[in-house]
Amino acid sequence: MNNTVFHLHNKTILITGASSGIGREIAITLAKMGGQLVITGRNENRLKETFSILEGDGHKMLVADLTDENQIETISSEIPKLDGVVLNAGVSDPFPIKYITSKKIEQTFSTNFNATVLLIASLLRKKTIKNEASIVFISSISANFPSKGGAMYGSSKAAIENFSKVLALELSHQRIRSNCIAPGMVKTKIYDDVEKVISKEAMDKHIEQYPLGVGFPEDVANSVVFLLSNASRWITGTSIVIDGGYTLKGT
Repeated sequence: MNNTVFHLHNKTILITGASSGIGREIAITLAKMGGQLVITGRNENRLKETFSILEGDGHKMLVADLTDENQIETISSEIPKLDGVVLNAGVSDPFPIKYITSKKIEQTFSTNFNATVLLIASLLRKKTIKNEASIVFISSISANFPSKGGAMYGSSKAAIENFSKVLALELSHQRIRSNCIAPGMVKTKIYDDVEKVISKEAMDKHIEQYPLGVGFPEDVANSVVFLLSNASRWITGTSIVIDGGYTLKGT
């Protein structure tokens, strides 16, 4: 595997939200590609499950609620020098605009935006992120392709995409890259939960809007490998859409 620019050998990588779903698949894939991982999540039991199936040695697990700024400062002091950061932690709770309250805004942005921004800021202050490192934010097509009920979620992801671009500018002198991956619908537990509560006809109609079908967690994970690897050394400040052609309807 060392003979390809896509390998992650000798790279230490932090992954947030690694306890389940896309985050877990990212961790599994990066470990297979040779990365040495630091994984974080709020649910200790689920995080242990992820940790137990990682290939290779030398990985580290840190249980933390990143919406708590004190916990951010605590774990950032325990994180080794990093060649890569994958910011995957997030929540999605769709509801119509008329039901938005300050509490709902805080619930969405505290996880999807505030926690991510404060963690990056803490790591930068501690000089934990190495020169020539790569930072990858898991965004969503919702950042630029709105849907009913998605005002808070889409807005939080749009904020992350803008933050990533500013970060790319500010860190370019260190050749630290910052990019986003914006997936469409991916088969995770959230997908399964939605499938249980809406009609088969409604689900089938939505799936039909994906020319290549819906995605899988490994599709996101493989894109993360690319952005963390040396193969993407000249890519920064952008967002890569992976949606099986869903957003073609807007062209």
